Amino acid sequence: MPALILPVAEAAGILPARGSLIGLDLGTKTIGVASSDPDRRIAAGVETIARKQFTPDAGRVLSLAAARGAVGLVLGLPVNMDGSEGPRAQASRAFARNLSRLTELPIMLWDERLSTAAVERDMIATDMSRARRAEVVDQQAAAFILQGALDRLRFIAEGR
Repeated sequence: MPALILPVAEAAGILPARGSLIGLDLGTKTIGVASSDPDRRIAAGVETIARKQFTPDAGRVLSLAAARGAVGLVLGLPVNMDGSEGPRAQASRAFARNLSRLTELPIMLWDERLSTAAVERDMIATDMSRARRAEVVDQQAAAFILQGALDRLRFIAEGR
């Protein structure tokens, strides 16, 4: 049976109390990957996958998820500033649909507007070199996406 694909807020009721989540920042050339701790407090960048084809890309994502005992995936959904969905959002939804056929882990969608820009700004503020930023920007964007989802899940759990 394919995995569920749903917004983070709707997934809050189906996730186990503990277990890490994997965050994904899907780009045209790379996939940034981040992971949370089992208590879902902190997100950290894990890896940047150079995109090849769907099957090996998905295999690497699911391998990382299995290695970390993940109970779900959070995929950034690049919504336009006006809230509409363009080609990049549709590509992310297609990736989620295809991935859902390979796993039973729920795939949660998280609005990732400006995530890469925010991460890039923070890295520049810390005087990180351009070369180093290029190496880690995608996994840091994935961590930014995942941290937003973790914070939302925590607010829901606290009844806010």
